Amino acid sequence: MQKTYYDPSDLKKFGKISEWSPELGEKFFEYYNSVFKEGALTEREKSLIALAVAHTEQCPYCIDAYTQDGLQRGITKEEMMEALHVGAAIKGGASLVHGVQMMNKVNKLDM
Repeated sequence: MQKTYYDPSDLKKFGKISEWSPELGEKFFEYYNSVFKEGALTEREKSLIALAVAHTEQCPYCIDAYTQDGLQRGITKEEMMEALHVGAAIKGGASLVHGVQMMNKVNKLDM
């Protein structure tokens, strides 16, 4: 296996971030775990959202974690890919809509 900057085994060490700041780590994980509990959205829906966001944030650890989580929740590869495309469309649209800012600046400078 080729070594990359991201070491997949580091994902298992995520909980260790609390070691150097126990109080903040505890608060983060309390919040994190609360977010993913069943609420207005199902845990399955939240897993799909997390997978899409993981791709837009380009976090390989999150992609691995929420791909596995999704499979365990019965999410199909087609559903995963559709969620990924939703995230990509929003990310692309967000980039393009900022073009209006550029256009406004150009129009202001051309005055």
